[in-house]
Amino acid sequence: MRRKRRKRANPWRVIMLLLLIATVIYINQMVVPTTPPLFIPTVTPTTSSESFINQAESLYTEGKLSQAIDAYENAILSEPENSSYYVALARVQILAGHYDDGLENAELALLRNSDNPVAHAMRAWALDFMGNYLEAEAAVKHALELDENSAIAHAIYAEIMVDKGDFDGAAEESRLALELDPNSLEAHRARGYVLYWTSNYDLAIDEYQAALAINNRIPNLHMMLGYTYAAIGEYDSSVESFNQANALNPGDPTPDYEASRVYFTIGEFAQAVQYAEQAVNDDPGNANLQGNLGVMYAKHDELNKAITHLTLSVQGGVTDNGVVVEGIPISYKLRVIEVYSLYGLTLARLNRCGEAIPVFQNMLATVADNEVAVFNAEAGLEICQTGATDAATGDEPTPEP
Repeated sequence: MRRKRRKRANPWRVIMLLLLIATVIYINQMVVPTTPPLFIPTVTPTTSSESFINQAESLYTEGKLSQAIDAYENAILSEPENSSYYVALARVQILAGHYDDGLENAELALLRNSDNPVAHAMRAWALDFMGNYLEAEAAVKHALELDENSAIAHAIYAEIMVDKGDFDGAAEESRLALELDPNSLEAHRARGYVLYWTSNYDLAIDEYQAALAINNRIPNLHMMLGYTYAAIGEYDSSVESFNQANALNPGDPTPDYEASRVYFTIGEFAQAVQYAEQAVNDDPGNANLQGNLGVMYAKHDELNKAITHLTLSVQGGVTDNGVVVEGIPISYKLRVIEVYSLYGLTLARLNRCGEAIPVFQNMLATVADNEVAVFNAEAGLEICQTGATDAATGDEPTPEP
């Protein structure tokens, strides 16, 4: 048999094969270890919770409460089991007037640490602002059981006692809060609150100014200072404080509403109308604000404008911009009596006695124990019976604030 002759190897093919082997080895040893696995998310740097907390505290110090709230929420997203973050968030939310949110976060803090005294105190504070005084008192007492030297808990307890009418107990708690922490904003605020409600207005001003020296960008502190200035007749300072509060929280209608009441008190009804309009613009669906604007228009002798807003307040309806307003039922609340009085009297002055008389009759039947309501109802019925529409000049008595 003939042996087949072996073919000589192609040197170029050998070289290519060696290069291919070398390439595979390089990729396996050098490239693959540094390449992330497919379909697995790459790791990216994240901001630590401590950084968010530092940012939040800085924003709070600057008075940027909304931004501080956002930063605290980011801290919670970064470390959701840290109860202290929920407490800090609740505190700022309460100072910003977001009481429902503050209550929710105080309770979330307690779910993570039921023995956190400050969380119980924040829960109590939110409940107090929401008018739930009994539950608020129980919560703050629990806070003090956990930490009897908590200045903030004693301060909040003082405010709760004021709201319950226990002024002696409130005074003692507020003094103790300041002794425990003379640099506490809450302690100075609480002491000012006690002094305001016990008619020690000059001392209350001192305490509110001390609180503002700690942080002068808390809207509620400016509001309380405004109320105190109004109580001693310093109306310009009062309006200035309300304007400060409004500048810090422009979406809140309360500062404009209170400024309108100051101008109402001193008889400057044109200014009162301007501020009352701004309050309604902030919250057009609020029947109380609609009624207040109607009162100011009536006092300014703009009867047709007055009746529009007074009708919305009493009867309810829809504004020109399509906002629904639910009417306020008559009650012994001073502002409600004021609105009903001006509603009926304005109808009478517009010769709409068919609508006015049922209003006066309702007042006599429902709030007969209020002297102002009875006086205005009887005056309105006399206008309608005699036709003396010029008898009511807009100077009819209204309830004192």
